[in-house]
Amino acid sequence: MAEKVLVTGVAGFIGSHVARKLLEDGISVVGVDDLSSGKRSNIPDGVEFIQGDLSDPGVMNELPAGVKQILHLAGQSSGEISFDDPVLDLKKNVVSTLNLVRWGIRCGCKRFIYASSMSVYGDHDDSPAKETDPCASLSCYGTGKLAAEHYLRVYSKQIPFVSLRMFSVYGPGQDMENMRQGMVSIFVKMAVTRGVIHVKGSLGRYRDFICVNDVAEIWRRAVRLDGNQSYVLNVGTGIKTTVQNLLNHIRLVFPGVTFFTEGMTPGDQPGIYADTTELQKVLGIISFTSLDAGLKTFADWALNST
Repeated sequence: MAEKVLVTGVAGFIGSHVARKLLEDGISVVGVDDLSSGKRSNIPDGVEFIQGDLSDPGVMNELPAGVKQILHLAGQSSGEISFDDPVLDLKKNVVSTLNLVRWGIRCGCKRFIYASSMSVYGDHDDSPAKETDPCASLSCYGTGKLAAEHYLRVYSKQIPFVSLRMFSVYGPGQDMENMRQGMVSIFVKMAVTRGVIHVKGSLGRYRDFICVNDVAEIWRRAVRLDGNQSYVLNVGTGIKTTVQNLLNHIRLVFPGVTFFTEGMTPGDQPGIYADTTELQKVLGIISFTSLDAGLKTFADWALNST
């Protein structure tokens, strides 16, 4: 019998890609999503779907027995939006995690894989961020992600965890209507619909952009880990890309597009990129989709979706 895993946020951008990758491996996938931001059309065929808000303890009663691993990707995913309602952000990103951890322990799950974020690091110096570096989040979102990681450590003897600190993920399937989350998707949306990109903040800010296909492969390998050791791993490419450089790449894909800078984003990190040493050592990830290739694929999808 195929191993059964639970994928939360299965109707979302990254969750749907991860679920699809696991289904290709013959793994049985149960998916949960409250559809507050995810789309039912994103859910891959073959997923046993349950609609529910995981911050509600009652939803735990609807989850099936026999789940061997929990892949928790559901939650509020924008630093900017987290300031609108910090309590809601706390429920979506911390309370939901605690509910799932306790359920997983009761059900004898062997591993909890968590979608954490680069936001936990906060204002980092101009060097690759290491998993052992101090964390001082600048947003309610990042604070919640770090709190959830601490709870995972508290329960790690009962359910080992892998916390995947995802950097700037982009690619086909991203929510092009959410203009407050995802720098690449925001810029591509503006390029497609307006021909002008509004940049909030300095062009010298920098990020580590990673294609969603690479991210899905990393989650796939995390599911295959043996043993009961817990890990915190950066999910990035290790490549520092400035906002100016990103715009240059986008303008190669969309000739004639212009941009201007105005305003700032609350809780925005000046610059962050990943040290990938642990990612390579634990999961064997040594190569990534280039930004040029990833943007071309994303642009092709975006043009056919808008």
